[in-house]
Amino acid sequence: MFIPPSAWFTGFIPDLPTPFDASDGVDLKAFAAQCERQVAAGVPAIVVCETAGEAPTLSPAEQALVVRTAVDVAGGRMRVIAGAMSNATCHAVELARRAEAAGADAVMSVVPAYNKPMQEGMLAHFRTIASSTGLPVILHDVPSRTLRPLADETLLRLVESRQFVGLRDGSGDVTRPMRLSRLLPAGFRLLAGDDATSFGYITGGGDGAISEVSNIAPDLCRTIFSQVRRGRLQTARYLHQRLVPLIACLSRESPAALKYGLSTLGLMSPATRLPIVPLDDAARAEVMRAFVAIADEELIDGIGA
Repeated sequence: MFIPPSAWFTGFIPDLPTPFDASDGVDLKAFAAQCERQVAAGVPAIVVCETAGEAPTLSPAEQALVVRTAVDVAGGRMRVIAGAMSNATCHAVELARRAEAAGADAVMSVVPAYNKPMQEGMLAHFRTIASSTGLPVILHDVPSRTLRPLADETLLRLVESRQFVGLRDGSGDVTRPMRLSRLLPAGFRLLAGDDATSFGYITGGGDGAISEVSNIAPDLCRTIFSQVRRGRLQTARYLHQRLVPLIACLSRESPAALKYGLSTLGLMSPATRLPIVPLDDAARAEVMRAFVAIADEELIDGIGA
């Protein structure tokens, strides 16, 4: 049965890293274990082949394999959002079609990087991708990586089509939900694009966050979101503040820090693909200090075990 994206594109949704093995191939066994861990945590959806997934280093065939693995593990228990990121519209279209064929529930499409398209170019880019697939499309605005933002006016033109169902907002503007919510269609979802802005974004009316730290602490992130929705802001703020040092580490060296953190929990190798390299000794020590800071309260499964 089709479940509208507004029913599951909410809360903390992990942006999953892509594990690599010793020969630099995709480690599907480790990836499947990550997916199953998120199912067990009760997340509504996962994002694959996107920012944390080092998507630019994956071939189209690898991306399709990762999406299919996620879909197979999910088995309808959670939704799979597949990245279709490229600064070439035709390549993004190919990725969206492959994601649909692999069984994804939605695609996530980012503002093209490097090309610096004008707003009319962004409009044409996203509409072309949407017309190539029957899947819901989630937009991704991240000006720190793309240089040019997705303007509010362009977003409002795009959502005239109900195929556009949500925005991963990496602008850092926590006032955007308050500014846009009354102008957007019912059911359109606004999620923070990162953990650093997630608390302010959600308390300001946002519907959740696309998160790296929820790969490490999915249960805790779900608790934070639940506490905010129940109006228990003091408890939610306390729990979020305990994660701030770890969030800072993950944000500074993404996704190498995330992979190292997961490796310390025995969940995957810390290996990355060039041009991303593994953390140096100082950065690894900083991640461990952030872990130790929350280990005393057992806020993350596996720490201190």
